[in-house]
Amino acid sequence: METLSTTCVIVGGGPAGMMCGYMLARAGVDVTVLEKHKDFLRDFRGDTVHPSTLQVMQELGLLQDFLKLPHTKIRTGTIEIGDERFTIGDFSRLPTAAKFIALMPQWDFLDFLAGQAKKLPNFHLLMQTEAKDLIAQGDRICGVLATGARSVGESQSDPKKVNLQIKAGLTIAADGRHSTLRDKSGLKVQDLGAPFDVLWLTLPVLPGDPADLIGKVRDGQLFVMIYRTDYWQCAYLIPKGGFDTIKADGLTKFRNRLKSIAGFAAGRIDEAIRDFDQVKLLTVTVDRLEKWARPGLLCIGDAAHAMSPIGGVGINLAIQDAVATANILSPVLTRGVPTLRDLRKVQKRREFPTKVIQAFQVAAQNILLAPTLAAMRTPKPPAILRLLNAWPWARQFPARFIGMGVRPEHARLPKR
Repeated sequence: METLSTTCVIVGGGPAGMMCGYMLARAGVDVTVLEKHKDFLRDFRGDTVHPSTLQVMQELGLLQDFLKLPHTKIRTGTIEIGDERFTIGDFSRLPTAAKFIALMPQWDFLDFLAGQAKKLPNFHLLMQTEAKDLIAQGDRICGVLATGARSVGESQSDPKKVNLQIKAGLTIAADGRHSTLRDKSGLKVQDLGAPFDVLWLTLPVLPGDPADLIGKVRDGQLFVMIYRTDYWQCAYLIPKGGFDTIKADGLTKFRNRLKSIAGFAAGRIDEAIRDFDQVKLLTVTVDRLEKWARPGLLCIGDAAHAMSPIGGVGINLAIQDAVATANILSPVLTRGVPTLRDLRKVQKRREFPTKVIQAFQVAAQNILLAPTLAAMRTPKPPAILRLLNAWPWARQFPARFIGMGVRPEHARLPKR
């Protein structure tokens, strides 16, 4: 078994792990990030980069180069209920450097962060390295056991797996809603429930299509279309556990359901959805840890609190966790090993925003989404939507909630 040592080991090379690793390394902390895959390519991962994240990129001096990457700007959000259309959010009024949501493949975002981080001598990224367990000394976590790939000879195509023992003063679990480290930690999870799942699919973009974020509600169906320049990334909401029933009913019936809700894109359904292999299931979970830390271990992002896809804010919240973690812990890590009290400061800072957003999501899914899916009819538009149509200036408030979140974080670390 090979033994490595680092000041901080971060498990998970997603948005939270990469942002936290970059910011800690920038502050002078020796950081090792583990990513179990060989690259960042994933299907149907969240591709939204919120204004609050773009603001952090601006504060780190990265925004100008970041926006050179191909992306789509979403400045407004709309919802169609039956035949009525409402604009529900206007990001152009936000007090941020970038007044829009940037839609970009998540692998491009992560590749960009990795490229910037690799310029720092104390940042180490180990791809194809999967954490399997925690290393404990008494009650304190002091690193992880992992399996990693090491190349044989000069060929990168013939990796040989090796067992790794990575010792660290701090271990950060940023390995998502199915976190291995969270499962191994003994920390208790509170399940808040989710009465729906999501089917992801893509439809082609044609000339004349709007460049927008569109939600559609009709006849008990809910459909979201996200403009991605050359395709629409679409989410079709279904009752919890209902995908097997949909498949049993057959592809033709499913296509007809999509056609009834897809509006201007209805004519593209048959060609785009040839079989159920082109439909991906997201099993929705909403939960959070009662305590995010134990001595030597801190959970952030989805490992600490799995979010509903409502509002697309999960990535935003995870990155905000990462920024807060770096702001709070980098001064401690440059001096020594953080105490449990230090780690709890991160939860104290980020728990309130998490609870507020999850409360909003649970209320939306229980009061609006689940009844709509069960009723099989078009609901009456809420009065708040008519208010937003009548007073456009008020659209900044839902945009602020989605785009900036509650208690947005700012990068406050000087580069060393």
